Formats: sequence, structure tokens, C-alpha cells
Amino acid sequence: MVFLLDYLQHRRDCQFKQAERTQTIASLPAPYHIGITAQDKETVNAPIATLVSNVHSGTTTPLSLLHTYGRVALRAHARTNCLTEVLLPSAEKWLADGSINLKGPLAGIPVSLKDTIVVGGYDATVGYSSFVGNKSEQDGGMVRMLKDAGAVPYVKTACPITLLSFESTNDVWGRCTNPHNKDYSPGGSTGGESALLAMGGRIGIGSDVAGSVRVPAHFSGCYSIRCSTGRWPKAGIKTSMPGQEGVPSVYSPMARTLDDLTYFTKAVLTEMRPWRYDHSVHPIPWREEMEREFEEKKRLRVGVLRTDGVVDPSPACRRALEMVEEALKREGHEIVEISPPDMYEGLQIASLLLNADGCKMFKSFFRTGEWNDTGAEQMARLMGLPGPLRWLYYLWVRYVKKDEVWAGLVKNWRPLSAFENWQWVAKREAYRAKWFDWWNEADLDVLIAPPNATPAVPHDGMRDAVSSCNYTFLFNLLDYTAGVLPVTHVDRKLDGLPATLNIKKLNGVARGAYNLYDADKMHGLPVGVQVVGRRLEEEKVLSVMKRVEDALGDGRYQLLEVD
Repeated sequence: MVFLLDYLQHRRDCQFKQAERTQTIASLPAPYHIGITAQDKETVNAPIATLVSNVHSGTTTPLSLLHTYGRVALRAHARTNCLTEVLLPSAEKWLADGSINLKGPLAGIPVSLKDTIVVGGYDATVGYSSFVGNKSEQDGGMVRMLKDAGAVPYVKTACPITLLSFESTNDVWGRCTNPHNKDYSPGGSTGGESALLAMGGRIGIGSDVAGSVRVPAHFSGCYSIRCSTGRWPKAGIKTSMPGQEGVPSVYSPMARTLDDLTYFTKAVLTEMRPWRYDHSVHPIPWREEMEREFEEKKRLRVGVLRTDGVVDPSPACRRALEMVEEALKREGHEIVEISPPDMYEGLQIASLLLNADGCKMFKSFFRTGEWNDTGAEQMARLMGLPGPLRWLYYLWVRYVKKDEVWAGLVKNWRPLSAFENWQWVAKREAYRAKWFDWWNEADLDVLIAPPNATPAVPHDGMRDAVSSCNYTFLFNLLDYTAGVLPVTHVDRKLDGLPATLNIKKLNGVARGAYNLYDADKMHGLPVGVQVVGRRLEEEKVLSVMKRVEDALGDGRYQLLEVD
């Protein structure tokens, strides 16, 4: 009876939140329900500095910007189910009552927020029905900072339950889809942001523990940067894994354009001094000298990460990487073939540290009958195997299937004691030291790499691809700054699998990824490239991303039209 009551409450809470969202949208004033206008398109395509200047001068009203981006958001939501909480009525009140500083560096700019971010008066469900009704009275530190900067929080966006997926689906809000193809994921765990930004949103904030702002940018076709820990505030959030510090999660910005991404990051770090809002932020303002150095350096030394040694990039992702490589060569930059420390070792360390509790924390918030992401469910199921069964499974994979890669991941896949956790943290630090020494010896400015082995996965594809995350996850483990920019689209004529490839002979991780790859079905999906610097090198990474985009010239990525 207890389980039945729990399930019924789960269903009631999910129905309540979806009905509340529907009612809020329906009751919005008329300006939000008209079609996208020619002026809206001009606003979406205008440089962010121009919009801020116009608000400062009074030639543009913040309310008109809110109406434009409200219309864009509702259009994106109708197509992708990307919104959770709709803040527009409150946003109008904040503009009217002076809660937002319209003299700030982001004056009047609407900013969307991952559902996990605390906004006073609204839930932060993280996709769990048990979190419904958890609204705080006051804004969290991150939202206070945004309002002081003049930004206008206007919607919250979809994420996966558990936050451990490159999809964005849960029972509370439903399934978020890719704006380019409804049968595919927009990414995760910040997938609602990427769907909205690809369809005309301006700026968003998400979180990243294994690629959760970078993979959505790659899947949906927008821009993001994974900041190092302590560079961007994370005060005032809800999470599925409180207390997890083996691979720290970071909050970071996303944007529709690279200009927006750089402007936003620079404005926050230069003028807002985020360490005043969050004790965990390092007092490091934007360093213009680093920005200028890598804007002006005539010859960059760029390492190319062609494979993580676990899953080779698919043809579409390899082609995007080669496009960037060739563009940089044309500009006279030095391309370096690299042999970094064993990335598979990094995947082993990161996977265990992220789930050292045996997946108990994220499971503790579930209600009876609540749907779980297929990838997170697979992790939890393997974690729950009794020791003897897990050992037999390992032996079967290792010696019968002859799959050393998958066997090496599942061998220690169990809850760790505090003593064991400390040992793995020590391995993490030794591994970071290996990379530190290697990078010093290689003398690189940046790396370029695929953000993922494949473009966007089909819905529920994380059941197969849950471990295919090392192209981003590694740099969380290392705490390196890494950005993603869209480069091209999947082309069915150029990106098919070679006839000689036998997927059945690949290791278990690669097989799971390649089972999902179909260039014909994926035709038109975005494909990005990752630019990686070292720890706390946000200025460098953003500068090099601009160099890459400029080098691509007329061949650069074309954003979705706003219509």
C-alpha cells in the first residue's frame, strides 16, 4: 500500500507541474503569443553589445527584449519541449519594480537557466517528482548576481533525471527533443538549454560533470565553455548528487553565438566579481593580457586528439575535426600529432569517483515507478550486482568475450569504502600530474578534439552509449577549461561507415556508440569540435575558439534560422 500511495503521489506531482506550465503559458499576455516578427529576427541577430548599449541609452526597452525572447522560447518549446518553469510573469515584475539593475553590463539581456538553478518562488525539480514543491523564497547566489548585472532570468530548461545522461528526459516534464531532428536527443544534462539556444535563445547557464554543457552544444548546434572549478559561481543550485566531489560539477555559460558566449563570460568575470556571491569562486578577474596574447599570437601550437583510445570518432566527427585542422593549417598554425597519457585510465578513474557511492544518492530521490534514464539505470543495475556475480560477469567479459575495455570498467564497479575512495582520489591526483608533465613537455597552446564519438544519440540511446563519454569526461577529471563550437552537419554522402567496419568486433564501449550511428538518419544533425586548454584558461580557450571560427571563414557553421 505504501508503494502504491508513493506511485500515485508521483503521478499527481508530474501532472501538476505539466498542467501548471501549460496554464502559465496560456495565461501570458498577448505579446508572447504572436508570431516571430522581422524585428524579433533583427534582435536575435544583433550583437549583444549593441542590445546592452541600446538599453543603457533608452532606445530599446528591456520589456521589448523580453517579449522577443519570450516568443522565441515558446516557439522552441512547442517544437522541442525544452522549457520547465516559465518565469516570464515574474520577469516583467522584476523589470517594473527595480529588482534588475538596468545599468549593469548585461542590461536587459534575457538569460535562460537550467532547471537545477534556484530562482525565488519557483521549484528546482532536477526532474524528480519528489522535488516538486521545493521552491525557495529567495534567489540563489547565481541568480542574484545575474540580476545585479542587469540580466533577466526568463525561463528554466529541461534536464535528465539524475543529471547523468546526454539526454534530457524525465517524468516530471517529459522528453526534450533535438531541434534538428525530433527523433534525437538535444544533449544532456543541459539539453533544454541547447535546444532553446539553437532555436534563437540568447544566453544560458548549465552545469557540467562529464560533458553536460559541451555535448549539448555539439548535439544541437550552439556554443559552450566548461569553466574550471572556482571560475564560475555555482551557489544556489539543486543537484542529484549532493556531496559528490570526486569529479566536481561546474556551472558554465552557453550561448547561441561565440560573440555572446565571450561577452557574457567576460562581463561576469570582469564587472560582477562573482566571488562576492559564492565563497567557492577564485578572485580571478578576466585577464585581458591572456586574451590579447592568444588573439594576436601569430602561430599557435595545436595538438590534435584523434582518438581517446576507447572509441574512435565516427566519420562525421572525424570530418569536423579535420575541417578545423585544415583551416588552422591554412592560417599558418602548427598542428602537432600527440601521444598523451592513457585516456582509458582516466575513464576508469573518473567513472568510479563519480559513482563512488554506488549510485545510492541519485537513487535515493526516486519514487515508486518513476522512470529512470536508460544509461543511469544501467550504471545503477551493475553497481547493485552482488560481488560474486560481478566477478563472474567480469571474467565472462574479459576471457569469453575477450573485451578488455569493458571488462576493465566493470571489474571495480561497486560502491567504494571511504578508504578505497581516498585511494582513487590519490590515483586521480597522480593522473593529473601525468598530464601536467606531458603538456609541459609537449609545449602546446591548446588541444582540438571531438566532443563525442558520435553526433546526437537517438532517444534512449544512452542505454548503449552511457560509457562513451570520455572525450568530455576526461577534461572534467583533469579540471581543464574546454569549449565547444559547432562546425558542420552530418552528411549522408560523406559520413557513412566504411564497409570494412565490423561493429561486432569492437570493444563494448565502442560497440554501444557505433550501434547508434547512422549517417542517413543523422543527416543534418550538428557536429562540433572541442577546444581544450589547461586549468583556469577560459580567456585562452575563448580566444582560440574565435581564431578557429575565423579560420573556417565561409565554411563556418550556419545557425538555425529563427522563424
